[in-house]
Amino acid sequence: MPRVGTLKNHVAVATGASSGIGKAIAFALADLGAQVYLVGRRRDELETIARQIRKSGGLGHVCRADLTSDDDIRDAIQQVMGNAGHIDVLVLCGGAISHGTLEHASLSDFDMLYRTNVRGHYALTQGFLSSLRERKGQIVFINSTTGLRSPVATGQFSATQHAFRAIANSLRDEVNADGIRVTSIYLGRVATPRTEALFQKEGKTYRPELLLQPEDVASVVTHSLCLPRTAEVTDITLRCMLKSY
Repeated sequence: MPRVGTLKNHVAVATGASSGIGKAIAFALADLGAQVYLVGRRRDELETIARQIRKSGGLGHVCRADLTSDDDIRDAIQQVMGNAGHIDVLVLCGGAISHGTLEHASLSDFDMLYRTNVRGHYALTQGFLSSLRERKGQIVFINSTTGLRSPVATGQFSATQHAFRAIANSLRDEVNADGIRVTSIYLGRVATPRTEALFQKEGKTYRPELLLQPEDVASVVTHSLCLPRTAEVTDITLRCMLKSY
């Protein structure tokens, strides 16, 4: 895709920024001029990414937070608002995955998936919403195609992604009149460490070159963010060209 628009003078927060899709999105946001706050659990990885962004002339800040912790979420919101004073873009990408049949999947895994994939992002959005409303900002929900359907043995994970979809759809109707755009992106499998582990668990051959790439997702995110304000992308489904699973 050709380069479109700019995010100069924008403050962006990206969750799951320590690796994979979130990392690629953070780099893409910084490349378009945004000041990016990197949210994730692994401080060392976040520090490395922030240094790389700064080395390339961008603005990257570490915002270590575990989305299962209310204290961490509150601290992250306070850090961003205390340093930047506002937020223009919120990209919700971090999360966890666990597969298993209803008969055997553990309730503790279900609780973890809910807190990470749904509740944590809900709380983070709630904390930033006032500033996003003032700035006529944008929110991007990075979802999964299991948020649109529920294949076998994905019930727990799929339930959280359906909830994520419901939150995005309801929020869009709440805030469109305030000038906030809300986009959901539903992804097939992406070449990330998390996907590699999933392939191993399934006993399947991992061929990352046949999967979506994190940079593919980042490109779609930035293009949707840079559309003229007369338009809003509500839902995008993105999958790999060749199915390898």
